[in-house]
Amino acid sequence: MSTSPAERTPYEVLGVAGSASEDDLRRAYRRRARETHPDTGGSAAAFDEVQRAWEQVGTIEARASYDRGSSSTSSPAEPGATWSAAPRPPRQDSRPKARTYGHPGGRARERYLAMLREWVGRGVDIPDPYEARLVRTAPPEIRRELAKALAEEATARQITDLGMGFTMWSDVAAGNEGALDHVVLGPAGLFAIASEDWGGQIVLKRGELQGENIGPLELPVRRTTRTARAFAKDLRVKFTGVLIVVPDNSMEDGIVAVGRGRHASTLVVQRSLLGHVLRTGIPGMAHGSLSDVFELRSVLQAGIRFL
Repeated sequence: MSTSPAERTPYEVLGVAGSASEDDLRRAYRRRARETHPDTGGSAAAFDEVQRAWEQVGTIEARASYDRGSSSTSSPAEPGATWSAAPRPPRQDSRPKARTYGHPGGRARERYLAMLREWVGRGVDIPDPYEARLVRTAPPEIRRELAKALAEEATARQITDLGMGFTMWSDVAAGNEGALDHVVLGPAGLFAIASEDWGGQIVLKRGELQGENIGPLELPVRRTTRTARAFAKDLRVKFTGVLIVVPDNSMEDGIVAVGRGRHASTLVVQRSLLGHVLRTGIPGMAHGSLSDVFELRSVLQAGIRFL
């Protein structure tokens, strides 16, 4: 899996504070190894995660290297690396890009910065709020906001590269249900998109996404579909599909269908396959005509409000 600010730190995996003594760390490792071992009711994935955590902080040398920021498992690899928004590289071709409106990841970065400053302390100078060593010491809920921002930005970059046949609005109001990360209109239809990164493996069970870092009350599928319905009702449009975009390799299958409803089909899609879905559409769902796309774009452009 690609690195993510939302990934659990080795200390979180072992269930100890970053200031734990060597003896406490060793006892925690032994306890977690027993709890997660497949022979004692655990799982191979959880046991492997514990072993990787121990490799990172199990010796004085490894722990010092991790605490300095030299480890690449849960942050950028180089010491001093940063999670700040990277400028786009110079374009290598002259192909038209998709029309884009709004600021993908902007609200999530604002929430991250506000939470980080509250955690660090008011009045404390933070030279780089995205510096890897600082990020990895922040509480999980703060790191998750940064991962959310990065996920929205990565999705937006992919959609932008699809070409002039697509239009994207990011961070748009959805009535009383908050906001949609992206609304995308293209030849295959109109899509509501949520960009997510929980920093770990996820599975679909009984129509809902579950994972080690997904809270029991988070219900991302239900939340996204509810928000899409609110947006569609306000603007009197109909979505072709609702897509939840996740990092590659965060789930076994590249595309997972959640189910069909009265409003749209819902899919969980690995990010590298998003372009394919937006170009080809959802099997069994009819494409609109070019005139329909132009008319719908006018409706959306006039009605969308940004947060």
